[in-house]
Amino acid sequence: MNKVEADSSHLIGSATVTNDSGSSLISDIKSLIKVGIVNSNLITTFAGFWLALYFTGASFAVNWDIFLFTMIGSALVIAGGCIMNNWYDADIDPVMARTKKRPTVTGSISLNNVLILGLFATLIGITLLSFASVSAAVIAFIGWFTYVVLYTMWSKRKYTLNTAIGSVSGAVPPLIGWAAVDPDLHLTAIVLFLIMFIWQTPHFLALAMKKTEDYRNAGIPMLPVVHGFGFTKRQIVIYIACLLPLPFFLSTLGTTFLVIATLLNVGWLALGLSGFFMKNDLKWANMVFIYSLNYLTIFFLVMVAVTMFPLG
Repeated sequence: MNKVEADSSHLIGSATVTNDSGSSLISDIKSLIKVGIVNSNLITTFAGFWLALYFTGASFAVNWDIFLFTMIGSALVIAGGCIMNNWYDADIDPVMARTKKRPTVTGSISLNNVLILGLFATLIGITLLSFASVSAAVIAFIGWFTYVVLYTMWSKRKYTLNTAIGSVSGAVPPLIGWAAVDPDLHLTAIVLFLIMFIWQTPHFLALAMKKTEDYRNAGIPMLPVVHGFGFTKRQIVIYIACLLPLPFFLSTLGTTFLVIATLLNVGWLALGLSGFFMKNDLKWANMVFIYSLNYLTIFFLVMVAVTMFPLG
């Protein structure tokens, strides 16, 4: 190999290392901020914002700047909370299969840097939301505090009620979106909060069933670890049943929405009840978990769609 070839080879090698390094950093950041959680919460934030425009008769074109402050601010606050969760859980994540490759475990990003990143993202997010409305910023902080302090640092390792406590933080995004437009929260906004609050328990209990051994190894008292699968199944069905009446408080969205929402609820309840007859608990838990993800996406997108294209 001549000098030119050697130099070229060196440059190519350097570029590869740089690209791999950059790709690895992006992957680490995605893992820290939990992209899936951020995205799903932004769907509900957008729904809250859009429905507030619809019910107050406000124009999106006039409020596009508020929309940007709301969505970017919410994304940063949610990401900040997830980063803080990773930072605090660095001692237990190595024993769980689904978390042992996080950068806080591998050491690819130092814990001090993770802490700074989490606090910085949160602060910038709250600041941006305050430009939308003070109410939106306050609600976002309450959600962040609930997730980071009351859930992650306090209840997660002590009580089976950790799921219910954590559900408060996951239920506030629609309120953030609504408050950005209308600080005086409408009944619709409260119903959106309740839907999200109730939805999270069967969603996360199904996940906890799938990852029971991980949680047991980490010493986290999730419901299936402490009380077993039978008790957890009953709790899942009870919470799903509690969703049944809530769409009717949103009847002003029309018949199309009510029919689709009710079918989603009845379908999920039927799936939940089938768990008492299935022998494979983990397969059932996975089905409930996947259904919950589709439920959330369809439910909130339909709410937005019927306000754009009212069908009755």
